[in-house]
Amino acid sequence: MNVYAWLFQRSHLFALVIGLTDGILTALTLISGRLLAGPYISFSLALRIATGSALSGIFVYFTAEYSRLRGELVHAERQLNLAARGIFATTQLGKAVRRDTIWAGALSGSANFLGALFPLFVGSIHSAPCWLPIAAAMVVLGVMGVVLARTVYGRIIVWTPVLMLAGIILAFVGVKLHIV
Repeated sequence: MNVYAWLFQRSHLFALVIGLTDGILTALTLISGRLLAGPYISFSLALRIATGSALSGIFVYFTAEYSRLRGELVHAERQLNLAARGIFATTQLGKAVRRDTIWAGALSGSANFLGALFPLFVGSIHSAPCWLPIAAAMVVLGVMGVVLARTVYGRIIVWTPVLMLAGIILAFVGVKLHIV
């Protein structure tokens, strides 16, 4: 299986979407106040925020996805009326769930890192206007809206503005909280 086909499997697409969205929105929330108050941010700060967002995202994704998949194994055991509980979790199915979740978590964390780093990198350019990183994040969220709408046969006119509105809201929250 080639890399493109692997990346765009349903479970991997979920990890990519979660990672990118979380990274962008976390970065906007954390840094919007600083971006609009100061001329630029350092690339070092951009890397630290993207790394923190990615590490947090990996643990959140892994915990949620692993518990969901393990729950499906428990549900399958109940449907099959197995006398003992936890049998599937100790078989190759349980190992496959753990392995797949680790890989998807790494994929989600990588997407999270890149999603957070992109607008922050734009903000670290000395000559860039202070609003450019927020605009860059909005463009990425808009593109994600188009791609997701096409992928799930949804309406572009709904997906794109909703994702961009989420970015605007969290950027506004970031300005009000002024965390960094």
